[in-house]
Amino acid sequence: MIRIENLSKCYQLGDRKIQVLKHVTLHVQRGELVALMGQSGAGKSTLLNIIGILDTYDEGGYYLQNNLIQGLTENKAAQYRNQFIGFVFQRFYLIPSKTALDNVALPLYYRGVGKQKRLEKALAMLERVGLKEHQAHLPHELSGGQQQRVAIARALITDPPLILADEPTGALDSQTSQEILILLKELHQAGKTILVVTHSAEVTELCGRTIVIRDGNIVP
Repeated sequence: MIRIENLSKCYQLGDRKIQVLKHVTLHVQRGELVALMGQSGAGKSTLLNIIGILDTYDEGGYYLQNNLIQGLTENKAAQYRNQFIGFVFQRFYLIPSKTALDNVALPLYYRGVGKQKRLEKALAMLERVGLKEHQAHLPHELSGGQQQRVAIARALITDPPLILADEPTGALDSQTSQEILILLKELHQAGKTILVVTHSAEVTELCGRTIVIRDGNIVP
């Protein structure tokens, strides 16, 4: 599913060049549930952004579903993201003026799916995450856990093979975090490949494998 070989990434800061990732090699197989851990500044967010085709890299290679992700136009990058990846973020990134139903349906709009069909699919996805009765609620009318469920439903609406979750329980209380973890486990059991960036020991216990990154390197 994910194959990264000898990948490096630098940022230019004034007249200084800072190497954030140093010859990273990483493989994630289809159907795995993997945690990516590291201290702040270790490079995990940069790596996740590269995997999510939100950032580029300088050296090495990144293959997603055997497609080389390198030198893409923005249109092609957006096409790959829409086809292969569902994103779940700590801050949810729901559109405040849109209902839960419309937030979930939005990725299908960008795929050109007709309104009636995308709303039907969005409602079915909200039912899957236990929020059908909240379909007409705006984000501010939902709890943090409910907002994260809406975000997960939005990530799933295009049926992507890969879910990238960046600290998905970081803004939630412990009980709500457990509910989200159970949902992620159910998604994994249904066949999704999931890569979770986390600081949480509870999340790593849920995952079949934990990858640790330190100072831009994968720890053996």
